Amino acid sequence: MTGTVDATHELAAFLRARRERLSPGDLGLPERRQARRTPGLRREEVAELAGVSTDYIVRLEQGRGLRPSVDVLEALSRALRLNTDERAYLFDLARQRQPHAGKPSTEPAPALTMLMDDLSPLPAMVINHRYDVLAWNREMARLVIDFESLPPRQRNSMWICLMEPSLRDFYVERERTISEGIADLRAAWAAHPDDQALADLIAEFSAHSTEFAQAWARHDVKVQGRGAKPLRHPVVGRLVVNYEALMPVQDPDQRIIIYRAADRDSQAALDRLAADPAPSVELIPPS
Repeated sequence: MTGTVDATHELAAFLRARRERLSPGDLGLPERRQARRTPGLRREEVAELAGVSTDYIVRLEQGRGLRPSVDVLEALSRALRLNTDERAYLFDLARQRQPHAGKPSTEPAPALTMLMDDLSPLPAMVINHRYDVLAWNREMARLVIDFESLPPRQRNSMWICLMEPSLRDFYVERERTISEGIADLRAAWAAHPDDQALADLIAEFSAHSTEFAQAWARHDVKVQGRGAKPLRHPVVGRLVVNYEALMPVQDPDQRIIIYRAADRDSQAALDRLAADPAPSVELIPPS
C-alpha cells in the first residue's frame, strides 16, 4: 500500500530502478563477458562514476537513512543519466528543495474558472497536482465526459482514465497515456510528501488497477507539459488533440490544460462536437 512519501525508501527504490535500466555501453564502459546476475549497472560502476564509495551506494539503496548532499545528488544525477524531471524528483526525495507551501488546492482560483469560458471554443480545464478536475468549460466536458455528473471524488482525470468504463477505449494509445500520467503523478507525490489524500488516491489506484500498479512500479518520472493524444470519441470518431499545460504564477499548484486540434480532420470533429446539443458520453454504471 502506498502511503505519504517515505522518502528514504523511495529514494532507495528509485536509485535501484535507475541503475538497473542502464547498461555499461550506455556510459561508454566496457561490456563484461561474464553474465550479470542483475540487470543494469553494478553498484561499483555507479560509485566510480559518481565519485563516492561503493559502500555509500549500498547504504543508499538499502534505505539506511542517509541524506545526500547537493553535490552528491548532482553526481548521482550525472552518473545515472537522469533527465530534468528525474533529477528534480531525486532532489525532492532527498529534501534538498523547499517543499510546497500551504495546503494543496482543492478549489479553482476564481479567475481561472472565468478563464475557462474565455478559452472557448478550445477545450480547457483546471487540475491540481493530484489530477483533480477543479474547473472546465463546455467543450472539455463535451469532448471527455460530463464532469458535473460524476461524484466529486471521481472528478479526477487519472480516475476517469483508469476506472470509468465508458472511457475504456477513449484513448487510442491507452498504455502510453496512462504511463505518462503516472510518471507525472509520481513527481507530484514527491513534491507533496505530506498530502495524505494523494497517497490514498495512489493506494486506491494500485489496489484496483493492474495497469496503474505495473506502471507505478517502474518508478518513471516525467512532468508532462505538452504532447499529443489520439482519441476515439463515441460521437465524432477518431481525432488527435495537442495539449498544453500552463501553470499560473499565483496558483502554482494548479494547471490549465488546453486542447487544440492537431489537424484539419480533428478540427472538423471538434466543430461537429461543439455543434451537437446532446451529451457526448453516456456514463456506464460500474459493474
